[in-house]
Amino acid sequence: MTITVNVAQATAKFSELLSQVLLGEEVVIAEQGIPVARLVAFTNISSPRIPGLDKGKVFIAPDFNEPLPEEILSDFENSNLV
Repeated sequence: MTITVNVAQATAKFSELLSQVLLGEEVVIAEQGIPVARLVAFTNISSPRIPGLDKGKVFIAPDFNEPLPEEILSDFENSNLV
């Protein structure tokens, strides 16, 4: 169900409206009869990260931090993308 209130009502009854939102209601705040905002419950779409979950799935080459070969560096230096 959707509850529609004007700005003054939303200001005066904000705590009560939050309680309604936590119960699953949606609150629309209108100004001069035109909806300007919607108050809905926050849903956490991501779950907490678990350390080590992808262990062994990522490979980093032993020469990762070594300078790039000259032929690759020259491609960057001669690029017209900048």
